[in-house]
Amino acid sequence: MSGDDFFDHAYGLENAEQTAAHYARFAASYETSMRENGYVTPTRCADALRECGVTPDTTILDIGCGTGLSGEALQTAGFGVLDGTDFSAEMLAYARDKAIYRALVQGGLDALPDDARYGAAVAAGVFSPGHAPASLIDDVLARLEPEGVFVFSLNDHAVADGSYDGRVHELLDACGADLLFREYGPHMPGQDVQAWVLALRRR
Repeated sequence: MSGDDFFDHAYGLENAEQTAAHYARFAASYETSMRENGYVTPTRCADALRECGVTPDTTILDIGCGTGLSGEALQTAGFGVLDGTDFSAEMLAYARDKAIYRALVQGGLDALPDDARYGAAVAAGVFSPGHAPASLIDDVLARLEPEGVFVFSLNDHAVADGSYDGRVHELLDACGADLLFREYGPHMPGQDVQAWVLALRRR
């Protein structure tokens, strides 16, 4: 299966079931496809965490961690206490082999222990139509400790949807979070897709 096959279908997914099936099908070739297309968002998100003053010993939740590309970027940036979540058992199997994460959980945030709280969270490449709704932003903030930092990306497809940017503005207007970082740059150069990387601090 080629990388083009992966991207031809990735942005047309309409629900969680289609998304899970898609990533199960491409789990074995996922990292090759992403690297060949210059996927840099995990590194940009890890750099944003450091710029926001998140310390290396902070407990970080990697949402939609997939095969662990974000975990690798976080580890390279100096962060060492990582938990990951993903809906795909096939993707998580590859992440587990890397021995980067303290814990890996199959499912969404509701699969975590009720009392689990984190100093920071990352969602690199997660927010896109058919992958995760804008309401996930609120759900993640609720899982952070006070003053916790959430770094995430909004690629061109997510921005065009409008709901994600709209929810961020609503949170800022309601003083539910502070905007610490916002930068537009490369996401997937091989697919001519860019992305915003944002960091919100929970109030």
